[in-house]
Amino acid sequence: MSAARPDPPPRYLRTPEAARFLGLSGRTLEKHRTYGTGPVYRKLGGRIVYALDDLQAWADRGTRQSTSDPGHGVVHPAKRQATPAGGMPVRRGGAS
Repeated sequence: MSAARPDPPPRYLRTPEAARFLGLSGRTLEKHRTYGTGPVYRKLGGRIVYALDDLQAWADRGTRQSTSDPGHGVVHPAKRQATPAGGMPVRRGGAS
């Protein structure tokens, strides 16, 4: 009887590697992070890292079979959105 092999730990990519994985520039991925339109990321100390599964899930939201397919999700462009994914309006400057 063979022992079951545990799943390998998740692999984390830094911004340049994650951008290459997605076919984007590092700057575009940074903009997505700033505007909240990009994949989920983690901050470990001062480093930003992305799990491969999170990158794939974000890219899969844009999956379509034809130009008329509405799909099940949206991958927004890397620009400020009127209402971010969390549904809270964007605050601009000033203290409350």
